[in-house]
Amino acid sequence: MEVVLMVVSILLIVVVLLQSDKSESAANILMGANSELFAQRKERGAELFISRFTLLLGIVFFVICLVMSLI
Repeated sequence: MEVVLMVVSILLIVVVLLQSDKSESAANILMGANSELFAQRKERGAELFISRFTLLLGIVFFVICLVMSLI
């Protein structure tokens, strides 16, 4: 079970690092630059897949941690 947790942890870190940088808009607001932070922007293609895969890995990580804590 620990090996599976380690693999999921490493995959989760890699997938989070692959996601597009959405924080650049927030930085523009703090610096007073024009920003499209509140513009509606849909995820498509690979970006949508990576977001859903990140959510799935996060849920799997959470469930594995709960199961390991109860055993």
